[in-house]
Amino acid sequence: MKVGLISDTHGLLRPQAVDALRGCDHLIHGGDIGKPEILDALRNIAPLTVVRGNNDTDDAWAASVPFAATVRVGSVGIYVTHILADVPETLPPDIGVVVTGHSHKPLQALRHGVLFINPGSAGPRRFKLPITVGILHIDGLAVRGELVELDLT
Repeated sequence: MKVGLISDTHGLLRPQAVDALRGCDHLIHGGDIGKPEILDALRNIAPLTVVRGNNDTDDAWAASVPFAATVRVGSVGIYVTHILADVPETLPPDIGVVVTGHSHKPLQALRHGVLFINPGSAGPRRFKLPITVGILHIDGLAVRGELVELDLT
């Protein structure tokens, strides 16, 4: 199974991001969405799990978006929240992946057997950071993360 990861769109859903996420079985948006039309477009690609970011607080549409979510894809539990510091110190034993956003820096690291992955930012460029999305490749309990830099040329 493939799970597409996107975060920090800040109101901009690039066509390159949509193309990179096509064919995924599930999508996760890690917050700082920017506008509800982005969620509608992502739902047209695959089922969507979404969390609210720190910049999604002023709009009425965002009030129904949770700050954290847990989703099971195949045999793997995935915990999602926007800010890494908000991840609980103790996760349920069935969580194999933690997805965050916020920093705009793509990153993946294994911590105590759990894959922590931040797909970076797919929205407006911040500083000189790359524009990226992520993919989780899930096969049973095995998970491999992939960070994909979008070609903006």
